[in-house]
Amino acid sequence: MGRRLGEFTADNTKCMLEVNGVRLIDRMLQQLEALNLNRIVIVTGYEGEKLRNYLVKNYPAKKIVFVNNPIYDKTNNIYSLWLARGYMAEEDTLLLESDLIFDNSILEAAVTSENPNVALVAKYQTWMDGTMVRIDDELNIVNFIPKKAFKYEDVPFYYKTVNVYKFSKEFCRDHYLPFLDAYIKVLGENEYYEQVLRVITLIDNANIKALPIGNAPWYEIDDVQDLRIAETIFSTPEEKLKKLQHSFGGYWRYPGLVDFCYLVNPYYPRKRMIDEMKANFEPLLRNYPSGMGVNSLLAGKYFGIRQKYIVVGNGAAELIKGLMEGHKGNLGVIYPTFEEYPNRHDPSSLVIYHPDNADFSYSADDLMAFFSDKCITSLLVVNPDNPSGNFIPLQDLLRLAEWSAEKRIRLIIDESFVDFSDGGVENTLLKNDILEKYPTMCVMKSISKSYGVPGLRLGVLASADERLISAMKKDVSIWNINSFAEFYMQIYGKYEKDYARACNRYREERAMFEKGLMDIPFIRVIPSQANYFLCEVLKPFTSYGLALRLLTEHDILIKDCTHKKGFGNDGREYIRIAIRDRHDNEKLINVLKEMS
Repeated sequence: MGRRLGEFTADNTKCMLEVNGVRLIDRMLQQLEALNLNRIVIVTGYEGEKLRNYLVKNYPAKKIVFVNNPIYDKTNNIYSLWLARGYMAEEDTLLLESDLIFDNSILEAAVTSENPNVALVAKYQTWMDGTMVRIDDELNIVNFIPKKAFKYEDVPFYYKTVNVYKFSKEFCRDHYLPFLDAYIKVLGENEYYEQVLRVITLIDNANIKALPIGNAPWYEIDDVQDLRIAETIFSTPEEKLKKLQHSFGGYWRYPGLVDFCYLVNPYYPRKRMIDEMKANFEPLLRNYPSGMGVNSLLAGKYFGIRQKYIVVGNGAAELIKGLMEGHKGNLGVIYPTFEEYPNRHDPSSLVIYHPDNADFSYSADDLMAFFSDKCITSLLVVNPDNPSGNFIPLQDLLRLAEWSAEKRIRLIIDESFVDFSDGGVENTLLKNDILEKYPTMCVMKSISKSYGVPGLRLGVLASADERLISAMKKDVSIWNINSFAEFYMQIYGKYEKDYARACNRYREERAMFEKGLMDIPFIRVIPSQANYFLCEVLKPFTSYGLALRLLTEHDILIKDCTHKKGFGNDGREYIRIAIRDRHDNEKLINVLKEMS
């Protein structure tokens, strides 16, 4: 009935659902067309008459047999299958569930398998739900694991049934159907047919083999989120790239995708810190987080600054929104930059500086020279900048702060990537004496970027301007961060040395990655002090073409920056590549070398 799909199945059965404009049933029938089948048996139930009329009209030449389950709302798939049992005893059978979408190779693998009885399976991934199996070294299925018996500690050994099976008529006649009859008589009709397979594997030598599908794409569509993911997986390469870029994260739902787009630290947090958070999962889940008073105290302890100087955000994005919406007057901005700030500001009140060089580099002196005669109330500096990686050293930044104070300009520094710079945390402005010396300055820091915890959504804004901080604290909701984020700040001090080591390791990895990228003839690497490289894409490639090919052929996602504001119309094209760990970085380098 597809209740979880809401309006999409309000007046039609699930297999009539459209994925990228094609109904699931149409796609499946077209895939079955390539096989040498004697007939197709379709068991109908909810809105079955509509489905039947549709198929009779659109597939008049196909040999389709319909079996109706009149009590579909009181039974489960075990009864629907039982109604079609006679056909299974007559011929070898492919058994498919109609809410599936899968690659053509999956049916081909089932049909061509030398084993007469196979269940197609996929290695367990976090998005999977339903029946699991465990298999031995010879691919025999040793157990079917229903939902009730699922254990998270056993997931390394689980395979998910794809809900595509091939059964011989001998297996159906001598094993499956007798057990199916007995199971229904004893346990009733509101069960699942996989339960019968489980019983057979436990007490009978049924010889059901698992057939792993590897990386062949497939998805089971139960709700609207499943539908969106399926539309992404099975879209054209161009549409897939567009959909992924516009989902702004959540890439764990796409197994195998290597994300060189979003910016995190792969070396932190360490396993021990994660284990401590896991050990406290239940109390954190079941209890309210503290309010701003406690969380600003924790953030102050985290960075070693006074509570009254700091406000905590649900990610830096929440604080950027509040800061920009409360801003009055003109805002000085360097383009290209992190566009969340100018996008939250009145575009008519932006005063923009474009560095006049191929690397988009600039110094404090460049900014003071350009903005000295401009009417601005605030100046935004992302340091290191995103996407260029440009970095202004600490002493020069302090000169800029002095100049801004004299001009009565609020200096907004976003130092979300500063810990990756040479010198690391020594370059931070989050120090009481610096904040107090320059009270017209405020410092933004995203904890997601360098601390490797983007899922916690943590960020801070600090300033000795207590009126600004007080106003920002009033602007956010009373519980603007969750208990997991709060607990992370609470325990961070125990792992501070691990963080320093992780940043040192990251800088070493950046140097090696830069060297590897510089060997690619169609890429010009722009120097960076952040955890990414802005690269100019040279002929014969375009930035879009390179991004599309990496995604389509290698499941690698990069950021196409060509159409970002600030890159001009000179025909040059750019990508931004995040720096990951050694394994992933070497994978990308090798792929790029193969493309040379």
